[in-house]
Amino acid sequence: MLTLFPKLLVASILLSLMTSCTPEQPAVRIGIIHSLTGTMAFSEKPLIDTLTLAIEEINQKGGVLGRPIVPIIVDGQSDPRIFAKEAERLITEEHVSAIFGCWTSACRKAVKPIVEKYQNLLFYPLQYEGLEQSKNIIYTGATPNQQITPSLNWALKNLGKRFFLIGSDYIFPRTANLIIKDTLKAQQAHVLAEHYLPLGSQNIQPIIAEIERLKPDVILNTINGDSNVAFFSALKEIQTIPVISYSIAETEIEQIGTKLMQGHYAAWNYFQSINRVENKQFIKHFKQRFGDNRLISDPMEASYIGLHLWAKAIEQAQSTVPNRVRLSISTISLNAPEGIISIDSNSQHLWKTARIGQIKANGQFDIVWQSNRPIAPVPYPSYRSKKEWQDLEKTRLKAKQP
Repeated sequence: MLTLFPKLLVASILLSLMTSCTPEQPAVRIGIIHSLTGTMAFSEKPLIDTLTLAIEEINQKGGVLGRPIVPIIVDGQSDPRIFAKEAERLITEEHVSAIFGCWTSACRKAVKPIVEKYQNLLFYPLQYEGLEQSKNIIYTGATPNQQITPSLNWALKNLGKRFFLIGSDYIFPRTANLIIKDTLKAQQAHVLAEHYLPLGSQNIQPIIAEIERLKPDVILNTINGDSNVAFFSALKEIQTIPVISYSIAETEIEQIGTKLMQGHYAAWNYFQSINRVENKQFIKHFKQRFGDNRLISDPMEASYIGLHLWAKAIEQAQSTVPNRVRLSISTISLNAPEGIISIDSNSQHLWKTARIGQIKANGQFDIVWQSNRPIAPVPYPSYRSKKEWQDLEKTRLKAKQP
């Protein structure tokens, strides 16, 4: 069951979006599935707001094919099993034309066989570990070569060669750290330690003690959710060591506390501080809708552009049938807040510009580096064959590793 706040949130969104529906113009129904409760609600709730903004913008221009878009919003409860169950219900009972959502790779992997079974579409907005392709998923977040690898190259030049790895205990951090270790080894850098926390865990002190003892040059952080509060609170009590985070953006900084985060780094494709006309318009519209004090993160922007890509593909295909939309979307580009993006037709991932930002006192990022042009997505790093990566994943699953 949803808590009272999410119930009110969903009701207000539905009320604002359904007023334009008429019998002559049946709505196009989409599913939105994010965690409104549980440890990942910390990060996932804001994504619903940018999806809502995109829907309202499109509906104000007449919807898609002259029909309004209406979202069916459900709570994944930070549980992959709930995500899978709700995804199936959205398709079979609510008859949605597409699903937008998921954060953790565990939840995406739980939904993947559902959208494949029913030949529907999932728009997934998170940077992730790669090693996956599905014709039924549009990946609007970064692959490792668009986020992790550029940040490692920058860190080796600017911060040092002794690394400490900490992450949450599930698919993305473990696979990301495998890629990180391979990359650092090739650069003659050193991984001093590697630790994982269960999602939601606050038991950080033993790891902090080891950081204090080893004194790494850089900490690479793939913790997700509210465990980050405990981590940065404890880290503040010891000698300052720069942290590069891969799942902390503007909204998480606000919740963790700017005083704990100032001076640390994050690697993303989008920062609210990007100086582009398209981004300034996006920020203006979002703040007008949700309040001047609200912040925007990379996954929020990736959600927003995913919905606009879907709507543009529908108009081009003149159909809401998922397979026709999928074929149409492979030919589309968009002048997004982050820059020009387009779909790679072979992998259904986006070409994206890589960026590294340092957290300022106001909670925004000073962009200290960015790639010269959008980077092609490489879901399977080229130093192993696709089959070798797939065999490695199968071996890890048999060993019951997260």
